[in-house]
Amino acid sequence: MPLGSADEWLSLQTPALFRAALPFSFYSVRSRCRFLRTMTAPLSLGVLISGSGSNLQAIIDAIEREELTARIHVVISNRADAYGLTRAQQHGIPTVVIDHKEFSSREDFETALIQSLHAHQVELVVLAGFMRVLTPFFVRAFPQRIINIHPALLPAFPGTHAQRQALQYGVRIAGATVHFVDEEMDHGPIIAQAAVPVYPDDTEETLSARILAQEHRLYPHAIQLFAEGRMEIRGRTVVVHNESRAPHATLRVPDTTNGQKD
Repeated sequence: MPLGSADEWLSLQTPALFRAALPFSFYSVRSRCRFLRTMTAPLSLGVLISGSGSNLQAIIDAIEREELTARIHVVISNRADAYGLTRAQQHGIPTVVIDHKEFSSREDFETALIQSLHAHQVELVVLAGFMRVLTPFFVRAFPQRIINIHPALLPAFPGTHAQRQALQYGVRIAGATVHFVDEEMDHGPIIAQAAVPVYPDDTEETLSARILAQEHRLYPHAIQLFAEGRMEIRGRTVVVHNESRAPHATLRVPDTTNGQKD
């Protein structure tokens, strides 16, 4: 990220159509991403979904438990029948349906998404089961302010059916990854990961359920790191300031120690 003025950086990174409409300080957003920063207000989220919204529910629950210093300003779905919309409405969160099939081009669809997110003063865009590939046009409108969760330990098994890929490859450890979204699929800098064991009798369904349970813990945690301004992006690496460490922690599969310590 350039270290010039905020105006210079904004001019380089943001389509001209949207510069004048930005409803918040871009300098403060840049500071959250790159520099250690004192949190002054709840982080404003816009969550994009296409389905049941279980990760959305995990984020809502974390906010209500006061474990996540954020507020969901809007939930947007490209499908009117997505159950995640009901989840949001049950908690009084504004919802919007923007059906991609009603637009003649991806850019027109993404323009509508961008306009809605800006109208709701969203600071961080959270993809939670949003089943549309976002183009560079959208990504450049929210540089380093879009995050996604993927059910694999990236860079292994990007794309669809990651759990199936893991089983077919025969790995013994799988997991989930929260990462910034860039212009390539499942490619941006990694924020956080959680690992789970893979057993010989696992099916795609059992492995998916084990990973999903960790996703529900991992995603709110990663968002909180952003909200606290603790992340610094250095190339492909996300440095988390004041990160706790467990240098001898191990997940070993198969574990034949019967619970005994090394």
